[in-house]
Amino acid sequence: MMPVHQRMAELWTEQKTRKLTFKEIEEMEMCLEANANYARKLASLYNLSLMASMTKDWDWQHEICADIDRLELQFKL
Repeated sequence: MMPVHQRMAELWTEQKTRKLTFKEIEEMEMCLEANANYARKLASLYNLSLMASMTKDWDWQHEICADIDRLELQFKL
């Protein structure tokens, strides 16, 4: 789980019992933006990997898979 996901879950849980402060709302928006950027990058790499496999470019696919692994490891706790 990415740290932003953990914080997003904390803020979401808090907003169930009280209104978030302005600072917490800003923090939630930052978490949502980070999540969207991560998801967009990962989806793009998955699509490129599919394209590489469809064209049977195995070297390119291995490079893309390495990029996916690096991106996923970057956001592990």
